[in-house]
Amino acid sequence: MYLWLKAFHVVAVISWMAGLLYLPRLMVYHSVVDVGSDSDATFRVMERRLLNAIMTPAGIVAVLSGLALVHLGGWSFGDVWLAVKLFCVAGLVASHWVLRTHVLAFAKGVRLRPQAFYRIINEVPTMLMIIIVICVVVKPFS
Repeated sequence: MYLWLKAFHVVAVISWMAGLLYLPRLMVYHSVVDVGSDSDATFRVMERRLLNAIMTPAGIVAVLSGLALVHLGGWSFGDVWLAVKLFCVAGLVASHWVLRTHVLAFAKGVRLRPQAFYRIINEVPTMLMIIIVICVVVKPFS
């Protein structure tokens, strides 16, 4: 059962990360189109569907299956590598929430930030993912 859960977790993480990496890239381009244009409407649909149909369900499954793996695997929340990983996962959840806020703003025709912001925030999930993978595979600090 543990290995099936782990496989399910990895699929969910890959799906969630794909969205966390792609959504800000969409916003880079969306931020420079005219509000109300055909391109604006297309980006709004793409962002909403990515967020609601892929990212949010995958993020929920990734977090819940990850917590189940901690429990079933007998991992200790006191392990430093696990604490660092969970801190970074919290950062992914925060990134998801920030992106959600911007999707909702774009849907209302509001541009909260300039294009450069979306270029920078696009790198945050990547950096967190690198730390998470190192923690899981290498288990430093143990």
